[in-house]
Amino acid sequence: MFEPVPGGGSGAVIRPVPAGRRAPAGAAPPGSSRPGFTDDPAERTGAEVSSVAVDAAVRARVRHIAALMSVPRPRHDSLQRRGSGTLASLPYRGGTDEIDLDRTLEVLAERPVPDDEDIVVRDRVRTRRSVVLAVDVSGSMKGERLQTAAATVGALAAELHRDAVAVIAFWSDAALLLPLGGELKPMDLLDTLLRIPARGLTNISFPLELARRELLRVPARDARVLLLSDCVHNAGPDPRIAAAHLPRLDVLIDTSAETDVDLGRELAREGHGTSRSIRTYRDAAPAVSSVFAT
Repeated sequence: MFEPVPGGGSGAVIRPVPAGRRAPAGAAPPGSSRPGFTDDPAERTGAEVSSVAVDAAVRARVRHIAALMSVPRPRHDSLQRRGSGTLASLPYRGGTDEIDLDRTLEVLAERPVPDDEDIVVRDRVRTRRSVVLAVDVSGSMKGERLQTAAATVGALAAELHRDAVAVIAFWSDAALLLPLGGELKPMDLLDTLLRIPARGLTNISFPLELARRELLRVPARDARVLLLSDCVHNAGPDPRIAAAHLPRLDVLIDTSAETDVDLGRELAREGHGTSRSIRTYRDAAPAVSSVFAT
């Protein structure tokens, strides 16, 4: 491998790159826009928001996506944490003594000699999920792509109003727009995303690491990350490493222009989740509904 260096006059010459400086397989040169991995550092920063008014057509997209989106509530099960929350029928394991008589009689009809857990009681269980939405606002997502991603986040945020939600916007760096459990205002969130200028390279690894930090405070079984990106990673280390440390990662891959579908699928596989492709905003609602149904 060779690199250009200044020559003795006004031109340049090339010389071999020292072995210790050669990039590993799969790497991209620092500052390159082609897909690959680099050692470029990333930092958490504030989002630079412009004063441009949000197009009414984008708000219409939010309404369209929301009307078609169906995000099921978490399933009740015997392992959920007791306390404040939704009232549910559960096997007796100590605690509440409010018997669900109808359900208990159904069990006793099949088991004349019951165990303690055959007694069904009414208790409150918390079914609040913790969801981190990581949205790509890099240069490759400008225009229609960013509008679709922002509209999807706005519609999904409205569906998740009973859950703890965090939102991260990322490019070569990243900004935490909403910390986990912060006050969720879907249309304000939409406005903020659309006013962030799409710019820079795409570092997918860094927002996944930030998402992991946000989710450290909650049980893994209640936590998940949803990545919205074209998955053309060209800054920072291999994001599959960060994906493997998440409790669950689902990926919505924008395939309307340049994309890396293979990497998107690998990220979902490493993150124990699923991936779905999106070409237009009309694909967003069924893709999100499918992801949250699993």
